[in-house]
Amino acid sequence: MPLDDELRRLTDEAAIYRALTAYCHGIDRRDLELVRSVYHPGAVDHHTGFDGPVEEFIEWVGPVLGKLGGTMHTLGNHRVELFGDHAMSETYATATHWGRDSSDLGSNFTTGVRYVDHFERRNGRWAIAERFAVREWLRTEGDRLTGVAPRTDEDPTRTFRSQLEQLTTEGNTSC
Repeated sequence: MPLDDELRRLTDEAAIYRALTAYCHGIDRRDLELVRSVYHPGAVDHHTGFDGPVEEFIEWVGPVLGKLGGTMHTLGNHRVELFGDHAMSETYATATHWGRDSSDLGSNFTTGVRYVDHFERRNGRWAIAERFAVREWLRTEGDRLTGVAPRTDEDPTRTFRSQLEQLTTEGNTSC
């Protein structure tokens, strides 16, 4: 494969992977605008407990996340097949969920999932056109899982981003 083609493939795969990590970050930090940004308008999501347009998925997932103390999604194996401006991506993930209330043991579980995504490049941007979240396994946690990191504006990622944006705005990009 010529170097230009190989570089394009790597760039496309990296853009797709960035969208996947943005999705996980958005879900875990309850940043629904970030979650929305990884889908194209009119995209469809097939998730455990939901099946329909992404606009409705965003409306559905917000209250679901609000009932939890937190989640942590970790991506594993990731595979992309490119077909011009379309791609099929299969990504393994482990997602841990914990409840707000110590008596709500039903909210404490870890699940193995595969995200099987149809990505499209529209106007130079890769985003999800259709997603299947395929649950492979589920382990309920008999004990209370305790999340200690707050889901607030004081999260370190928001603090660093704000500081770095300010540095960039001021024209000082050296550290």
